[in-house]
Amino acid sequence: MNAPFAVSQQARQRSEADELLVAPSLERRRLQCYLVLIVSDIVAVSLAFVVAGWLYDMNDGAMRSLVYGQVLLPIFLTLALYNGSYSTCSLREGWRGVLRAQAAIMVAVAVVVFVQFLMKSSSESSRGAFSGGVILAMVLVAWSRLQLRSFVRWRCGANVINELIIDDGGPQLRLPGAIRVSASAMGLRPDLTDPHSLDRLGLVLRNIDRVVISCPADRRANWAMILKGANVDGEVLDDEVARLGAQGARVAANHGLLLVSAGPLGLRERAIKRIFDVTFAGGAILALSPLMLVVALAVKFQDGGPIFFTQRRMGRGNRFFNMYKFRSMTQALCDENGNQSASKEDQRITAVGRFIRRTSIDELPQLFNVLLGDMSLVGPRPHATGSLAGDKLFWEVDLRYWQRHSLKPGLSGLAQVRGFRGATDHESDLVNRLQSDLEYLEGWTIMRDLQILFLTLRVLVHDRAF
Repeated sequence: MNAPFAVSQQARQRSEADELLVAPSLERRRLQCYLVLIVSDIVAVSLAFVVAGWLYDMNDGAMRSLVYGQVLLPIFLTLALYNGSYSTCSLREGWRGVLRAQAAIMVAVAVVVFVQFLMKSSSESSRGAFSGGVILAMVLVAWSRLQLRSFVRWRCGANVINELIIDDGGPQLRLPGAIRVSASAMGLRPDLTDPHSLDRLGLVLRNIDRVVISCPADRRANWAMILKGANVDGEVLDDEVARLGAQGARVAANHGLLLVSAGPLGLRERAIKRIFDVTFAGGAILALSPLMLVVALAVKFQDGGPIFFTQRRMGRGNRFFNMYKFRSMTQALCDENGNQSASKEDQRITAVGRFIRRTSIDELPQLFNVLLGDMSLVGPRPHATGSLAGDKLFWEVDLRYWQRHSLKPGLSGLAQVRGFRGATDHESDLVNRLQSDLEYLEGWTIMRDLQILFLTLRVLVHDRAF
């Protein structure tokens, strides 16, 4: 095979693989399905009690019976949310969702009956209508859920999730409904020293729910480390799992899969965090707009250069994004790659820049990054790819560095409120920050974010903020 033909074939394979991965995110579609199931269950339960009451005592009975349905509904919905009636498994397996919903109805009925017993209710008509309503509700909920199977398949497909198999020279693996690509054709390499390679992998995985890596044993550790920061459920194929029966693993298509990563936040936690981010960042921009306008004018009048400094940083899933700051250095000496950390006597910093850096005002434009979804209010601080700790790149000091990218980067973080900020002249300066970032990943709560934001107020003016 001649060289031009080989290059052409490789380009065609890569193009075909890229097209194969143009798949929509199924997360929003799953949310739509959950919402439709919830509405369907509410309608089914309400209709069941109305019909049962009407059959028992015509119009008056229907209204009285509807009251029982209204009492039962919040209990049923609460139980259904927690027992998996609205989950990926229930979307994939219709009868499993039906059985879980039926279980939630029965427990809710037991609660209502217990409350009736405590209240010493003895109305014969109410008991008859209630019993009829419960039976009819179970029938209608099951029927409506089974009827919605076609809607779920239309919105999410048979597999419900986007599953990707990356073949990097390991055993051949075929999973029903999964996308399968060649690492070589896609130009995907588990290179922990190349941010551009990680960015390409992050783009490939952006709409993927689960990824399985099939590779030789000597590359599994690198793939595992990369997946830990990719904000995706990641598995590495290892047939030893099938023989050893390891925990945190599964067997599929006669192959063993080791569970090596999972997104640190579930859908509910991410929704809460995002709502909090948008609300707080939007309010902060409105409240601080006069200050930001004054700073923008001061930066412009300082030397006539641009107001904002834009630098490419690495964010969630090891993907690049443009981070905004008020420009604090002279235009000619701005360091776009971050190879040189700012120091206390740094000659590149302007007079206005020195003030806004010391008071952390230069970070305010990142509120727009929060609204855009690139950043969060609280999270590991994003770093420039050329940042050094001593004379080493950050990931060369500790490969766990990539794990911090499993969450969106933040305006502030646990490391910052502990005082770990400023120049990284020594490797220990990075190690302290990394340890705090990994600690933050382990146990997220919205109250912890609020606490970190409150503590941030104490370190806005800091002796290492230069």
